[in-house]
Amino acid sequence: MSAASVRAGGRRRRRVWKHVGANAIAVIFCVVWFFPVYWMINTSFKPRSEILSATPEFWPRHPTIHNFVVAITETTFLTNLKNSVIIVSVAVVFAIVLAFFASAALSRFRFRGRRTILVLILIVQMLPGTALLIPQFLIFNRLGMLDTYSGLILAYVAAVLPFSIWVMRGFFLAIPKEIEEAAWVDGAGTWRTLRSVLFPMVLPGVISTSIFGFISAWNDYVTAYTFMKQSSHYTLPVWLVSFNTPTSGTDYGGQMAASVLFALPVVVFFLIIQRNLVTGMSAGAVKG
Repeated sequence: MSAASVRAGGRRRRRVWKHVGANAIAVIFCVVWFFPVYWMINTSFKPRSEILSATPEFWPRHPTIHNFVVAITETTFLTNLKNSVIIVSVAVVFAIVLAFFASAALSRFRFRGRRTILVLILIVQMLPGTALLIPQFLIFNRLGMLDTYSGLILAYVAAVLPFSIWVMRGFFLAIPKEIEEAAWVDGAGTWRTLRSVLFPMVLPGVISTSIFGFISAWNDYVTAYTFMKQSSHYTLPVWLVSFNTPTSGTDYGGQMAASVLFALPVVVFFLIIQRNLVTGMSAGAVKG
């Protein structure tokens, strides 16, 4: 056997071992990441005696849906679910509409101060949300918007808007200007071109940006807890932290069941639009 073939065989073995090692690390990472999710689902189907047992059970011996029934019927789950759906849906719709027009203007028109606006949007996006929480609280308190749907919706719009503008702008930049010019030649005005030509082409970006905005607002705890005072106005993340029932106090099984119900809409939406999400984010990153 020649020295060249020996070296080639050694290189192949090293590539195989690197491949095996990378896969092993990926499997370990997935197991570590998924275990808390598995434990949440596992606990949600356990009776209270198994949950409080000193010996952990990795599979419920007597599975039950009682925890889900308690979470829905013996708490304010449905009220807080309604709050979350209304607040998050309205906030995302407003943010996406504003982001659509803002990103269209910043990508298709040339005007003084455009680059300054883009830099400011990027700076705001880089700021942690908690840094803006106290100024927002003071402003909304003076305006009388604390403990109101409108105040929390406005806070979510402000949080989601910079990211939405920056990402959606990439989709507009990826559209050739010749398409827009062809629409003008055919007699379409600015609004008609925006509505009938550009909007269908950036729809994947609208969908992906909407989902990211929805997940961000849906999972928020700090802002909702800071702005909302009455428990009847809480969103689901705030309600989950203080989960209790009139009969048993803190019900860990019910809390885990409610957490599963809370996470279910996001998981379903993500599975439905995951292709548009990945494609959209890749397309939006082509130009910036």
